[in-house]
Amino acid sequence: MTAAPDYTVIIPARYGASRLPGKPLADLAGKPIVQWVHERALASGAARVVIATDDARIETAARAFGAEVVMTSPEHRSGTDRIAEAARRLGLPDEALVVNVQGDEPLLPPPLIRQVAADLAAHPAADMATLSQRIVTLSDLASPHVVKVVCDRDGYALYFSRSLVPHPRDGMPEAEHLADAKPGWQRHIGIYAYRVGFLRAFVHWPPAGIETTEMLEQLRALWNGATVHVAEACAPAPVGVDTPEDLERLREAVGRP
Repeated sequence: MTAAPDYTVIIPARYGASRLPGKPLADLAGKPIVQWVHERALASGAARVVIATDDARIETAARAFGAEVVMTSPEHRSGTDRIAEAARRLGLPDEALVVNVQGDEPLLPPPLIRQVAADLAAHPAADMATLSQRIVTLSDLASPHVVKVVCDRDGYALYFSRSLVPHPRDGMPEAEHLADAKPGWQRHIGIYAYRVGFLRAFVHWPPAGIETTEMLEQLRALWNGATVHVAEACAPAPVGVDTPEDLERLREAVGRP
């Protein structure tokens, strides 16, 4: 894998998540989730790690564990919009690379953060870079909570969906053959790299119909003709925390304080 260039990680963290309010501050083995994410980002070798939030409670907690924080508007519809404002407030130049590490990924492997930054640097024609991994269970294949991505032969995204794409015309594959199915199915991993200049353009595009239907912000980029390069993740990526049940499973996995 190509060495990653200098990049800034910005972690969007809002308090008002619909399914798990206060999620960034939820306790996980004695630390708030956002602190876990911050530590993973630092371990990736990022030149700078910043938490972008709209809530004073998150700001206070983040500053208490030594994080750099940027306060942003509460009106943003997506994490990318919030990151664009943070990049502007930080004064980052157009050519700077920014990695969006979502605030609900406390066990994200640091090598994936490096990988997505390096992948964008290696594809100067790409507007964004992101990661995927092969789906190997039927439950993940059928779940709307597991986002699927379809790419062209050069690894550029054609579409992201909560539905099963590509859809097998002749019925679902047998579970024992899923890992070897051709062309196979890829789960999108919600980590992104962008250049700041692209972010400045992104925030001026209104939300696209396909974006609001699927509730997937990366579809706004595709709708507007942007290119998104997708690399297969170099390490397994655990599922993030979306619900109280997810949080309890994670607490059991990492242990309690």
